[in-house]
Amino acid sequence: MRGTLMRTVRLGVGSLMLHKLRSMLTTLGVLFGVSSVIAMLAIGEGASKKAQDQIRALGSQNVILRSIKPREDFATGGQATRVVSYGLLNDDLARVEKTFPGVRRVVPVREIPLEVRNQDRALNPRVMSTLPIYRDVTGRVVSEGRFLSDSDEQAVANVCVLSDEVARYLYPFQSPIGEKVKIGADYYVVVGTTLSRKRLGSDPAMAGEVSAAEVFIPLETGRKWYGDLQVKIRAGSREMEEVQLHEIVIEVAAAENVPMVAAAAREMLSRNHRQRDYEIVVPLELLLQAEETKRTFNIVLGSIASISLLVGGIGIMNVMLATVTERTREIGIRRALGAKRRHIVTQFLVETVVLSVGGGVLGVILGLVIPQYVEYAYDMPTIVTPLNPLIAFGISVGIGIVFGLYPAWRAANMDPVEALRHE
Repeated sequence: MRGTLMRTVRLGVGSLMLHKLRSMLTTLGVLFGVSSVIAMLAIGEGASKKAQDQIRALGSQNVILRSIKPREDFATGGQATRVVSYGLLNDDLARVEKTFPGVRRVVPVREIPLEVRNQDRALNPRVMSTLPIYRDVTGRVVSEGRFLSDSDEQAVANVCVLSDEVARYLYPFQSPIGEKVKIGADYYVVVGTTLSRKRLGSDPAMAGEVSAAEVFIPLETGRKWYGDLQVKIRAGSREMEEVQLHEIVIEVAAAENVPMVAAAAREMLSRNHRQRDYEIVVPLELLLQAEETKRTFNIVLGSIASISLLVGGIGIMNVMLATVTERTREIGIRRALGAKRRHIVTQFLVETVVLSVGGGVLGVILGLVIPQYVEYAYDMPTIVTPLNPLIAFGISVGIGIVFGLYPAWRAANMDPVEALRHE
């Protein structure tokens, strides 16, 4: 039995080698189908993981309240100066600290629109005045020096911590630790640097801001020098914004209590704010949404790529039907010499499987190379899971068998006498 199968395999491979170009072109459909399935799933997996890592960086047990300037539905013409008051209040912070159950720590944040400068180098990052526990609550990683301390807060010290992006730009050839940087009109001593956090789509941005660049100063220092009013000068008018807090980060003691705290925050803010001047970001909810989006994304990408495999299977069936027609007399001779229908079926199935397996192997190799190229050329993370190449290869073999059955069945059911008469 084994010897018969090996002879059939050799016969099938020999038949394919008689038409090398046709056989090679037939395998291309399967090759590109398999490689596209692997590559598209790898790129989708990498993009999804990147998004989920960004969300986890916010803290999966955090609930983040943010101030948002409401849309202006009225004209300001004729007003030389006006004050716009909106956003989170110190009273909101007190309510969260005193009345919310299951809360471990609460961190207030104020953002100050100031230019940060070192000699002739300047940029506009997010200047954030906050408490020392901000680092622990948000999981920020100190890369050099230290973060803000309780003594900085108590002394109302002019110290700051730069994100790596700001540090590299302002001090490209030296360590910024111990150096003085100008924030607005005041000088601050740099005491540390942190790893930069990539920006989420929902994060606020300011004019001229450089991606996720951040500078941290003590909360009391920010209050002392800058107060609650921020002046923005527009053409023909001067607008002052009064925002007590730009962000409140709530660290929940247990992950299962996050939905409850988020619901309490929504209820509290809706009752105490006359306008929608806030938003609530729940990283845990975003993470669950990202995981669901990932599943949908993989299904869509896999379906699109599988069409290429389907086209490859149709190509195999088309070629095999043409082969059956060309080899009608050969089939008649084999049947006349005693070959049974199963022998004919096996012979043609072997040829289709060889085509699909060859295309599948080459497709797996190409599918593993493409993600590496994308990652190198476009700095985009890709993840190839061990299951994806196996699934893609298995589908290619299955397509070869399925689309080879009809040509094989047609060849096996030829009338030997009519086949011998075929010219």
